[in-house]
Amino acid sequence: YPQFDPDNTGYISTEKFRTLLQRHGSELDPHKLEVLLALADSNSEGRICYQDFVNLMSNKRSNSFRQAILQGNRRLCSKALLEETGLSLTQRLIRHVAYETLPREIDRKWYYDSYTCCPPPWFMITITIVAFFLYNGVMLDRFVLQVTHPLYLKNSLVYHPQLRAQAWRYLTYIFMHAGIEHLGLNVILQLLVGVPLEMVHGAARISFVYIAGVVAGSLAVSVADMTAPVVGSSGGVYALVSAHLANIVMNWSGMKCQFKLLRMAVALICMSFEFGRAVWLRFHPSAYPPCPHPSFMAHLGGVVVGITLGVIILRNYEQRLQDQSLWWIFISIYLIFILFAIFWNIFAYNLLDLKLPPPP
Repeated sequence: YPQFDPDNTGYISTEKFRTLLQRHGSELDPHKLEVLLALADSNSEGRICYQDFVNLMSNKRSNSFRQAILQGNRRLCSKALLEETGLSLTQRLIRHVAYETLPREIDRKWYYDSYTCCPPPWFMITITIVAFFLYNGVMLDRFVLQVTHPLYLKNSLVYHPQLRAQAWRYLTYIFMHAGIEHLGLNVILQLLVGVPLEMVHGAARISFVYIAGVVAGSLAVSVADMTAPVVGSSGGVYALVSAHLANIVMNWSGMKCQFKLLRMAVALICMSFEFGRAVWLRFHPSAYPPCPHPSFMAHLGGVVVGITLGVIILRNYEQRLQDQSLWWIFISIYLIFILFAIFWNIFAYNLLDLKLPPPP
């Protein structure tokens, strides 16, 4: 390194950088070599940051490197990742996930080269298996509690307006569902959309979107549908699905997933069917009056989170969210809503003198 940077400035001239690539290019992964060439071609200052080069070789991308690639006008000249043949089943799966979730070819290749399946998408799988099946099947000796079942509200997980002081209910209501069809649609959407998103964006980001949608859903019910209970994971599921669909729409020309229009239509039909069922059930006469059926407002809370916070998280692949001004705007709005809902739950119920259903 000292021979290419004798003044110890931390930079290498693009000419020397190209010499290095020509000399050692055959030793590099072709996708990584292509990114390095894009970095050299997009740099207008005639020099390359040595740390950017080190980060790239160690599968890390600094912010300055990302900006250099984003501002570059060089088109990737090699064939697309989708055209590569002779891949194993696992490699084809990773390639498929890349094309399903990422709009830019350079990000797809980066993800394809760097993904190691360690850790696996544990969050979505754990939530699905443990939360939905283990608790309902083992603890309650029943895989799904229908809304006509006498134990429907008599557990410590469902959100109930009379028990809103028990703060854990704003989150644990996702473990209960109002029927097998409710559970089935949520599980299908959660696995088909959530697992690929977690493979690309990691458990931390996806769990944040999911939990933010869950909390926003229950708080939306406590503000807009104050006399109703709520069950189901629709808030979190709708946050993920709406964020993914919005990301596809915003990057329509760059998304190369097969049958993307058909897949969007199927997802929207499933979401609309489940939401329509929730609306119908909410206003249908309850099997256990005077307690009404579950609210549908959690669905809307999840959608709002998905098209705000979710879109920002999914759009910025491997970028630091704290560097994004729009991220801070939406997270501030979300926190303001949380504070508003907390004070609403403390004071509004008494001030409005509502007739709440009796506790289960």
